[in-house]
Amino acid sequence: MVDNKKIDAKALESLGIIDIDCVIVDKVFASCQQRECFPEVEVELDDCTFGRIRFRPGFIVPNTLVVTDIEGQPDFRRARFTVRIPFNVLDPNGNVVAEDFLPDIFKDIILYIPDARDEFDFRIVIETQSVVLAPPVQTGDTVTFPVGTFVIVKVVGTVQLLIPAFGYCPEPPECTEFSPTDVCDAFEFADFPDFFPPQLPTMPCN
Repeated sequence: MVDNKKIDAKALESLGIIDIDCVIVDKVFASCQQRECFPEVEVELDDCTFGRIRFRPGFIVPNTLVVTDIEGQPDFRRARFTVRIPFNVLDPNGNVVAEDFLPDIFKDIILYIPDARDEFDFRIVIETQSVVLAPPVQTGDTVTFPVGTFVIVKVVGTVQLLIPAFGYCPEPPECTEFSPTDVCDAFEFADFPDFFPPQLPTMPCN
């Protein structure tokens, strides 16, 4: 526990800090990154025209996560799970014409998951970012494209933290109303053009 009496009030004030608050947050205890490459992903379109690929957030497939102790490595655990990443195929108008998943990603990694009381819950969560590595190719009703995926694995636990605070957030600004631009308004403030072409400056005769 932090002793509030030992916190230097003048030092906090010099930084603009006017308070110290306790907040409940999801703390990241450990994280690691990996990447996967799929040279050729295929999806059927059923007589539709291809526009682009839109990836959705990846997730750990339910009932695939298995965490076990590692002999001789206290506070570290072996984690095995399957990552699945959904994606949509859009037509040129932005309509979804097909939905599918990238090939499943099987992970077998070592994570720092320290010992904790039985009531404390560690969660393993992931974030993904997938990108198309080359222009997709449509052959008939089949679209083929290569994909690279970045995966961040996090060990998260909900804790109470003591943090310096600058007070409550200030009042936000007024919302900006949308109003279409009138082309005549823009024309009214445009620079007036020269009506006549330039002429050769008058030079004295020698």
